[in-house]
Amino acid sequence: MTALQTRPAVRPSPPVHRTRRQRPNLVAGIGAALWLVVVVVPLYYLITGSLRNRREYLTGDSLALPENPTLDNYATVLEGGFATYLLNNVIVTAGTVAIVVACAVPCAYAVARSTSPFVRYGFTLLLMGLAIPAQATIIPVYLLITRLHLYDSLTAIILPTAAFALPVATLVLVNSLRDVPRELYEAQELDGASPLQTLRHLVLPLAKPAVMTVVIYTALTAWNGFLFPLVLTQSTDTRVLTLGLWEFQGQFGANVPGLLAAVTLSVLPIFVVYLIGRRFLLTGLTAGFGK
Repeated sequence: MTALQTRPAVRPSPPVHRTRRQRPNLVAGIGAALWLVVVVVPLYYLITGSLRNRREYLTGDSLALPENPTLDNYATVLEGGFATYLLNNVIVTAGTVAIVVACAVPCAYAVARSTSPFVRYGFTLLLMGLAIPAQATIIPVYLLITRLHLYDSLTAIILPTAAFALPVATLVLVNSLRDVPRELYEAQELDGASPLQTLRHLVLPLAKPAVMTVVIYTALTAWNGFLFPLVLTQSTDTRVLTLGLWEFQGQFGANVPGLLAAVTLSVLPIFVVYLIGRRFLLTGLTAGFGK
């Protein structure tokens, strides 16, 4: 008898996945390049113009590099009271951010965790502030500030600025805290953590991107505020950067490089704040929209 030889089973070769090369999005690339030009060119003009003297600014090419760069414009601006305006702006911004964060974080935590109808109606009432512009309330705010004897003080700027930034800040934080899994809250309760401990050890670390978004948004609002400083302050000692630049526009009307130097100095601090927190900004703004 001849032995029957069986052929070994041939295993099918795994399918070859060919990676398809994605075509470059030319429309998006062109749009990004155009937007880059729109952003970079004004900044380039601002910085190079502030480094020229008045003669070179009037006779030279506005987009060319300065032939003889000088810092005299910055010295002139600093001697004109800019340091006081900058310090007042920093105080107003820091005070506004501190009040908004201190009020918005516990408020958002209560809205995200509580099932009480009182909390829900209170949140709805707070969000109505989004529909009320500051210009419509300037007369009641002025009367309230004068009755509290806060007129012509930095506190008169901080309080209404924080009040109008609070609804947006609370909304951003509520959307972020609602993304926190309920199991994490239950685990904190099983461990015997109080609501304050849960807020400190669980909520704040997980809500860091949203908190940083609130900080940047509030800082921008306070730093660029013009209406409340204009109406609620009067003296030079309480003048902030926006009013200072308005004064510089008249003082340095013929000295455009000096005005550009003042604008450059006013942009730098808030630009640094944005660079520090920009990686948290997109995450915080998109919180709550992934459901």
